[in-house]
Amino acid sequence: MSTSAGGVQREDSGADDPTFTALARALHAARSIAVLTGAGISAESGIPTFRGAGGFWRQYDATELANPQAFAADPSLVWEFYHYRREIVSAAEPNAGHRAIAELQRRCVRQGKDFALLTQNIDGLHQRAGSTGVVNLHGSLWGTRCRRCGHREENRTMPICPALAGKGLPDASEARIPTLDLPRCAEAGCNGLLRPDVVWFGENLDREIIQRADAALESCHVLLVVGTSAIVYPAAGYAPMVRARGGTVAEFNIEPTGATSVCQFAVTGKAGVTLPRLLTAMDSLKHGM
Repeated sequence: MSTSAGGVQREDSGADDPTFTALARALHAARSIAVLTGAGISAESGIPTFRGAGGFWRQYDATELANPQAFAADPSLVWEFYHYRREIVSAAEPNAGHRAIAELQRRCVRQGKDFALLTQNIDGLHQRAGSTGVVNLHGSLWGTRCRRCGHREENRTMPICPALAGKGLPDASEARIPTLDLPRCAEAGCNGLLRPDVVWFGENLDREIIQRADAALESCHVLLVVGTSAIVYPAAGYAPMVRARGGTVAEFNIEPTGATSVCQFAVTGKAGVTLPRLLTAMDSLKHGM
C-alpha cells in the first residue's frame, strides 16, 4: 500500500472513508481542476501498455518501433505495428474510470469551474467516454501527418489502407508492404507518405500542446494523477509544479510511482473502481451540506 503526506486509500475502502471525503472537499472548494492520465487507465480496457514484462510486439520492444529512425528505415513494419494497435483500440470500450472523468468534467462545467484533461494516451478512449477538449500530450493513434507537406488529419478508416488488411498480427511474419502501398497523403499534388501523428521517442511535444497544458496547470487548484508513472517529461513535472504552487495533488494508481511522494493523497487500486467512488464521495458531501 502506498504512503503519502495526506492520505492513503485502498480500492476496497468505501467512498465514505476520510481520504475520499477530504479529497471530495478539496474538489468542491477548487475553482480549477485538472486530470493527468496515463497508460494505466486504458490498461483496464484491455489496451496493452507495451512496457515491462510481456510488452513486446513480435520480437520488438515498442521503443524500437516508436521512433523516427525506425519509420525511416522500415515504414512498412512500423505501420504494421500501429495498424495492430488501432485494431485493438477500435475493439475496446472506455471503462468506468474514463466515464468517471467525463462525469467530473460535466459537473465542473455545470458549476462554472475550469477543467482540463491532459492525457499521455493516444487511444482516444477519453473522447469516446464523453470528455471534451482533451489535451493529447503524445498525439493520437487516429491522426496522420504527411512527411512531405505536413498535412494533418484524423483517419479512423480500418484498415487505413488496403495493403494493411489482415496485417500486424503478433505471430505473423513481416508483410514488407511496398512504400507506395502504405498510407499516402490525399492533399492535391502531394501523395507523400503518411506517418502516425504521435510523439515518438526522441521527438518534442508540439508547442501548442505544451502551452495548453501549462496554461491549465498554472491556475490548477486540484490535480488528479491517474494511471501514470509520471516519469516522462514534461508530464513528470506536472505534479511537483501544482504542489509547489500550493495546489492539491492526488494520485490514483495500482502501485506507488515516482509521483507518489509529491502527492497529498494516494489512492491505490484500479481507476475504474476508485474514481467512481470519488464521485460518490462528492455526492455524499453535497447532500450533507
